[in-house]
Amino acid sequence: MPARLSKFSFEAPCMDYAHPWTDSCVSATTGLGLHSLQESLRIYTTVYIIAFLMRRKVPSKEDVKKTILGILQSTAFLSWSGFSYSLFICLLRRILGRFYMPTVSFLPSFLSSLSAIVIERASRRTLLCLYVSNIATETLFRMGVWRGYFSPIPKGEVYIFAVSVAVLLYLFRSKTNKQDQIYKILRMIVGPYEDTEYRMKKKPHAETSLRNTETDGAKSDTCRKHKFTILWKSFEAYKYIINNLKAQSKDASCPHPYSCAHYILADSVKMFSYGVCGQVALKLILQFKRLLQKPKLLKSTIFQRENLNLAVFLGGFAGLYRLVSCMLRRTFHQDSHIYAIPAGLVASVTFMAYPNTTIALYFMWKTLQLLWNNAVENEQVPQVKWFVILLYCFSTALLFHTAILEPQNLRSSYWRFLYNMSGGRIAVMSRIPLNVFGLETSKNLQQVLRKTKTTDQLSFSF
Repeated sequence: MPARLSKFSFEAPCMDYAHPWTDSCVSATTGLGLHSLQESLRIYTTVYIIAFLMRRKVPSKEDVKKTILGILQSTAFLSWSGFSYSLFICLLRRILGRFYMPTVSFLPSFLSSLSAIVIERASRRTLLCLYVSNIATETLFRMGVWRGYFSPIPKGEVYIFAVSVAVLLYLFRSKTNKQDQIYKILRMIVGPYEDTEYRMKKKPHAETSLRNTETDGAKSDTCRKHKFTILWKSFEAYKYIINNLKAQSKDASCPHPYSCAHYILADSVKMFSYGVCGQVALKLILQFKRLLQKPKLLKSTIFQRENLNLAVFLGGFAGLYRLVSCMLRRTFHQDSHIYAIPAGLVASVTFMAYPNTTIALYFMWKTLQLLWNNAVENEQVPQVKWFVILLYCFSTALLFHTAILEPQNLRSSYWRFLYNMSGGRIAVMSRIPLNVFGLETSKNLQQVLRKTKTTDQLSFSF
């Protein structure tokens, strides 16, 4: 529980708080801006190149040009955000004559974010807003818990995810015009047969199933001479199991081509394999340097039990969603987009195998965004023109305020991001004058530095 607010302002030159490494505001602002420029260019070059490669097509001159311009524009946005943050801190102190709690970090960050976000492409503003709002929501919750306003809810992220994904799946099954990226993610997890557009174009598949079973026998004749080998026997056994699964019963209202058993099990196994491969690949990428130094750790890195958590979540979610959906269709002998709600809630139980606050809050904010967009389309609420920009600025300002005054309530990954973007200046900024606010800021900073393995013992030329 923090101490009571003792003061609302303090009088000190910029050097005593904002840039103790130099007595020049211009020099401090320039130094932060140059380092932000360098780090921003590195970040966005990596991001844009990865996105470019994921398109898996031969680039044209126009594609290369757009990518380069995108890198430069996004770099300008992020680097200006860092440069103007320092600028507004010093500027507000000179105008007001002293530091007030809002002008220590919140207001300078809000103004710098407002001036920077207009530089970024309009198509990326919503994505950036969702990202910072996600972290800001978690930060607000931590601030409330730290102050004793409320207590953490066990498995709270599971409840958030369950409600959010149930609403999203309902929208996925009821809407026909789905352009948002979240619907592509849902289509990959629950399959294309649950999509409204597929059901509208649905055609009988019985003949296809029978034809595939018959042609399988013809194909086996060409390889009969290999039937005694272990490989061929395994293939025959696999084919026999799959064909038996496909031949099981299904309700006429089910949109999938084969049996419910095949629909549930086959796609669950596929999502499980995606989860294992994705988790292992991510660990190998994150520990690449370490594995180069100690190759013996490769085996233990790959065969960790934790690598199954994401797979259990994805495979279990896909399987339970399909199971509940098919059970409801068999019970009522009709299909309905309302089934997505109970199916999504039941399937969300598997999120306990891979509880992740970031994922839960992302789905929550996506749900709120899509519900708001639907309400605007149906003229139920008015459209707020600058809502995304203002929410982005407020969320970013809250995060910067927390990083300066209450760093213990900030997510460690975001603290490291600010630390790298500023070249460590976010840690070197003196917290001693801020102790007058009664938040024990300097003490909490030392705890964060130890936890994140960062340091405030740095020197800068400007």
